[in-house]
Amino acid sequence: MELHFECANLSVWKEAISAYESRIESLNKPNLISLDEFYRQELPSLLHQRNPNPFITTSELSRLMQWKLTRGKWRPRLLDFVSSLDDSLVKSASEKAFQSLPDMSKAVTELTVLKGVGPATASAVLAAYSPETAPFMSDEVNSSRFSVFYPDYFALLIILFQFAYKAMEAALGNSKDYSLKQYLSFVDKLQSKSKVGEIPAFL
Repeated sequence: MELHFECANLSVWKEAISAYESRIESLNKPNLISLDEFYRQELPSLLHQRNPNPFITTSELSRLMQWKLTRGKWRPRLLDFVSSLDDSLVKSASEKAFQSLPDMSKAVTELTVLKGVGPATASAVLAAYSPETAPFMSDEVNSSRFSVFYPDYFALLIILFQFAYKAMEAALGNSKDYSLKQYLSFVDKLQSKSKVGEIPAFL
């Protein structure tokens, strides 16, 4: 099924969402199913249990990086960088980032002080906590492939956009730019479309 960013038919989006798990399985990547379960279910729960001062640990960030790299392009040095980070530094940076929301620029900047964490990884961290505010700029989206990001129970509208075929290409053109500027433009495009009301948002 070819799903376009401009599509305003809710039933089409819901059909795409229902195919999520089968698409994950079809990738046949070792550990992806368990890593995906960690990212979509376990991590959001852990982060919200830490309210009002949520943070992520080095171990959790490492698993998030494994999930991200397994889904997209494998970059082992990034995993090495993240796994070797001091836990107190990761906790401090992530706590500042979560507290900075909904200021996306500040939140991403707080996380990218960590070695191995760029805007795309920072967006994954933020999306695990607040996907209705912070969409994940995945490799699939940024390379115009089919994105399979879907955190179960948050803001359907943003989830649907990230599940769109060629979503980033439709929003920004075909780009491999993972800069903060590009990410903020991506966020703006998604949020602007959500305000049009073409697709009802519900939880």
